[in-house]
Amino acid sequence: MDNANPIALLRHQSNRPDGQTGVNPEQAQLPLDQIVAIGREPSGQIVIDSNTYGMVSRRHAELRYEPANTTNDGANWWLCDLNSANGTYLNQQKLQGCQTLKHGDCITLGQDGPKFIFELIPRRPVAPIGQPGRRLPRRVPQPLPDQTANRPLSVAKTNEADITLTQLFPILSNGLDLRRKAYLMPGAIVVTFVVAMFMTIDVPRAFNLLLASFLAIGCYYVIYQLCGKEKPPILLLGTALMTMLLLRSPLLQLFIWWFRDVLPGAVPTNPSALSFPVRLVRMFFGAGLMEELLKVVPLFLILGLSRGAKPAVKNRWGITEPLDGILLGAASAIGFTMSETLGQYVPEIIQSAQFEAGQLRGLQLLIPRLLGAISGHMAYSGYFGYFIGLSVLRPRSRWRILGIGYITAAGLHALWNTMGGVNPVLLAIVGMLSYAFLAASIVKARSLSPNRQKNFATRLKED
Repeated sequence: MDNANPIALLRHQSNRPDGQTGVNPEQAQLPLDQIVAIGREPSGQIVIDSNTYGMVSRRHAELRYEPANTTNDGANWWLCDLNSANGTYLNQQKLQGCQTLKHGDCITLGQDGPKFIFELIPRRPVAPIGQPGRRLPRRVPQPLPDQTANRPLSVAKTNEADITLTQLFPILSNGLDLRRKAYLMPGAIVVTFVVAMFMTIDVPRAFNLLLASFLAIGCYYVIYQLCGKEKPPILLLGTALMTMLLLRSPLLQLFIWWFRDVLPGAVPTNPSALSFPVRLVRMFFGAGLMEELLKVVPLFLILGLSRGAKPAVKNRWGITEPLDGILLGAASAIGFTMSETLGQYVPEIIQSAQFEAGQLRGLQLLIPRLLGAISGHMAYSGYFGYFIGLSVLRPRSRWRILGIGYITAAGLHALWNTMGGVNPVLLAIVGMLSYAFLAASIVKARSLSPNRQKNFATRLKED
């Protein structure tokens, strides 16, 4: 241990609202040679009692020491939040990422969670033996022994028979962020849709719309959680609605004329009569290139409208990185899938049979089409959206980036359409491949994100 450095201590204070205000007498001396993890995880260095502090994540925060070197002005202790559900607060200010500590700083895990005081105690110099003024070194608290390092840190000697009001009525607890950690809003959305579907059982068109919307939101929620960047719901909904409007506008006819009449993208009326290469070429132009370009029109519109906005506004409402492109591209794909399924395929199959049989067949088509969007239209458009966001992040290679993204997304789309009439196993493989392309782009986008310290994509794992 470097004797020139002060000794760092972390002292726990009780701030419980149920009368337990005693301070745990133990102080943990922080080692210089390892990272100190704080949370409910038993393998951590400082373990928090989950029964006493339920708002603390398993791996909530960590403390680390950075010695002086050529890249910094001096040695520092750092506090880092590990994407905890309820946040880490430094001197009552919510911590974003990591921040250096100074003597007397107050660390709180969650707004009403356990509180710690960070202290730095200077080491007294020791004179050589035989010289005047030599003093024994000041006795400082020693690190916790190995056998007690993982003992839960809680208030001192609480009575196990005690029971609090919030234990009897958990809804009154103010230490748990229901909106984030318990996913209150997704549960409320499910209940709302269930009640609405009960009310529309005798109205098939309304029921189908509600069911399709519910399935689409569920699929999109998976991608949203994987991306881990917040975007205003009204922007995502607006992107889907813009695509739905485009499909009812004269622009659709222009796209059909160019890609299916001028270019070799005519959709075959009898695909089985054509060879596989011919079908693939037609689907590449008539479905892949046409539909993928149509679905990103709202993204380029949003990109243009936000060009002159302030950085904070652009980051929230525009496209500044690949994660934005993925989220908006997938939202546009939801609008396309909803319009195509409810406006074309389901009505056609309902009309092809008697009323009750047609409704059943329509429902059987609706469910897999909407669920399959996550490995279909959402995968293609989200993947293309990654390249649109990457072109903003790397403007010097804009056209090469956009070209590769467009061709790749169109190729996956065409391959799916072509395999539909070949073999179900091959069709499933193409669907899994498309989702793998999307998932890979999300992982890469998170690593490239300028806002990765604020990303919440790992929240489920950390809780």
